[in-house]
Amino acid sequence: MTADRYQLQIKLERGHLDGTMLVPKTAVPGVLFVHGWGGNQEQYLERARQAAALGCVCLTFDLTGHARTQNEQQTVTRETNLKDLLAAYDTLAEHPTIDRGSIAVIGSSYGGYLAAILTELRPVRWLGLRVPALYLDDGWNTPKRALHAEHDLVAYRKRVVPAAENRALRAAANFHGDVLLVESEHDQIVPHTVIASYLQAFLQAHSLTYRVIEGADHGLSDVGSQRAYTDLIVNWLSEMVQGSRAGSRGAARNHAKV
Repeated sequence: MTADRYQLQIKLERGHLDGTMLVPKTAVPGVLFVHGWGGNQEQYLERARQAAALGCVCLTFDLTGHARTQNEQQTVTRETNLKDLLAAYDTLAEHPTIDRGSIAVIGSSYGGYLAAILTELRPVRWLGLRVPALYLDDGWNTPKRALHAEHDLVAYRKRVVPAAENRALRAAANFHGDVLLVESEHDQIVPHTVIASYLQAFLQAHSLTYRVIEGADHGLSDVGSQRAYTDLIVNWLSEMVQGSRAGSRGAARNHAKV
């Protein structure tokens, strides 16, 4: 861990000694986890526990329309859920031990889409996206459940979308931090073309780590895929946090399957 360095003088009976005091920085990174549509915070608790073991303060939460507020799922909009995410981020950033320059946001599917947009509204150093979804910008205040009826999302997601045409991709194009982008090999909801749209957008990212979980579906329905994703998050966060404490920005660009 890095330390603050102070020059000082040690007083003697006659004169003084020159000294240097190194004081460890006590602020720690923060990690905010955002579940996908139809999910809940329980899906990230184990991953948050492992991230906390790295020396991070972690926060999971339930988006409006999920868990206790399930009855609002028919009417909740993207605007409401983005406000949820902003409130959760601000709660994490206000924790007294947080280093506000070292906050990671990790989201899946719909949560990844919202997390990408968040980067234009709050400082994010590390951004982890698993199968981030894409939605047309139109109908921002339309209930999220109605978007599939009003828009042909299947067709929209089958083409590579230019960053200028989509709010989440515009945010990605302006992001300068470190990125983890995770794809499921057999995803029937977020196809490879969506991932390609995000990859194309993240041109200004400081680093980009791209992984494909082999054999996995969108929801990571088997234990092996769940474990592989957890390992990816923990290993990537460990690399980012250790790099930060050593005084570097993070990982080099790399692309691979797991």
